[in-house]
Amino acid sequence: MSDLARLSINSETIKQWSLEELVAGCVEAGVPGIAPWREPVQEYGVERAAWLIRDAGLTVTSLCRGGFYTAAEPVQRRAALDDNLRAIDEAAALNCPVLVLVSGGLGADDRDLVGARRRVADALAELAPYAGERGVQLAIEPLHPMYCSDRCVVSTLAQALDLAEPFPAEQVGVVVDTYHSWWDPELDVQVRRAGETGRLALFQVADWVTPLPEGVLLGRGQLGDGHVPLREIRELVDSTGHDGPVEVEIFNPALWARNGAEVLTEVIQRYRDHLV
Repeated sequence: MSDLARLSINSETIKQWSLEELVAGCVEAGVPGIAPWREPVQEYGVERAAWLIRDAGLTVTSLCRGGFYTAAEPVQRRAALDDNLRAIDEAAALNCPVLVLVSGGLGADDRDLVGARRRVADALAELAPYAGERGVQLAIEPLHPMYCSDRCVVSTLAQALDLAEPFPAEQVGVVVDTYHSWWDPELDVQVRRAGETGRLALFQVADWVTPLPEGVLLGRGQLGDGHVPLREIRELVDSTGHDGPVEVEIFNPALWARNGAEVLTEVIQRYRDHLV
């Protein structure tokens, strides 16, 4: 088996490439999986994108992303839920098993964190049965606590698993993302909990570098450039019996400014050096 057999490239890692370029580049490099974001798929056309990826022999490991359903205002909330239903349909059309969910944060004047988290649970109650019917597993992604106010009120793997547990595992699981969870003192316990309950839907990797750049959303580090024990976390994930894709998702303008083929070559080498 190739040492790249589990590797998947999230489209944001090489954002400068079009969907066609990403597909062609991964085929040429021997990378078997891709994880597109919804925007390039929608721009290309969902059915057309499905044909492109299928014809190239690649696997879609996840679709990014759904979520952002914490609004308290009814019209906004309904619009967000409808968009998530469309995202589930898009994932199904791509033969993609996992839709990543980032919950959303608080409104400009909202201080009701408990209420926002309750609305996340309410949204899952509506979305999970539909996802199950379409053969798509919703994957709750906890984000680092620094994103709690504006992007994600779910900050730990334990919180994500608590939200997932009322639903069948095939409907709702969790994402283990090294960038967001490497710091968590309960990481070992919660990764094992996710594995034991069949809810470890997706494993994503990026590094944490310091000092954080201005605009931390785009501050993910190239593999091996930071403090995350990438191989150790991969081994922890594998110890649960999970043998799914290892998806590289790096938001970094310095990578986006470079030649896409060079970035892919570097990512593959870093993956070999720090994860295989």
